[in-house]
Amino acid sequence: MDIKKYDSITDADLLQRYYEDKNNEWLGLLLQRYTMLLLGVCMKYLKNEEEAKDGVQQVFLKTINELQKYKVDYFKSWIYMVAKNHCLMKLRNKGKYTTEINEQLLSTPFEETDKNEYIVKDNTLNAMAIALQQLNTEQQQCINLFYLQKKSYQEITEQTSYTLLQVKSHIQNGKRNLKILMERIKQNER
Repeated sequence: MDIKKYDSITDADLLQRYYEDKNNEWLGLLLQRYTMLLLGVCMKYLKNEEEAKDGVQQVFLKTINELQKYKVDYFKSWIYMVAKNHCLMKLRNKGKYTTEINEQLLSTPFEETDKNEYIVKDNTLNAMAIALQQLNTEQQQCINLFYLQKKSYQEITEQTSYTLLQVKSHIQNGKRNLKILMERIKQNER
């Protein structure tokens, strides 16, 4: 299946096609669109590359199972929450997250400002995921390796065919372009 051919089709249309003929290729196209977002969410919570990659695979499996059971209207926000909940459950099972949550709940009351702060952070993360997908391939790859996978410049040069100078350039230009794209996305949301 030629992926580029389906770039102009909305998430809602891909979901509708999936619900109509149960062809997993439609779902595959959707999941491919949000792989970077999911990896970013999993890295944010799990702070471990291998666990994050495993988390993305688990979210994919859960998505396939859940979408067979019921209809989802807003795929992006739904899959984001699936990923977030998966990570929180993983942390909770490790016993790591519940302690942090309990300490926070005991020390500070949950206020409206806290809620707004979380909403702003979630919106920023969403904007970043959208902006990241709009970068050129080289910048996207270098930004992903450097910031999400915590690779050094040297590791990136070894993993890609780029020189050290190119890696630095792709990261610097990618950061600048990400900032510009995120500002545009935020302005469009207003």
